[in-house]
Amino acid sequence: MKLFASNLVVIFWALIFGEIIGYIANQLEVLPYNPWQIGITAAVVGFIATNGIYLISKDSYSK
Repeated sequence: MKLFASNLVVIFWALIFGEIIGYIANQLEVLPYNPWQIGITAAVVGFIATNGIYLISKDSYSK
């Protein structure tokens, strides 16, 4: 349950930061702003990065 809750927190903050970075990039590049696409992409990247780092480094912490 702890892993599930931490993944939800990661997805939440990835959505927030993705939307902020997407909005700033939109204003700088004058491209169409699609919040659903930016939010989902940020959530997936954050989820994969967090779990990937955990899976790669979990053996080094157990020793």
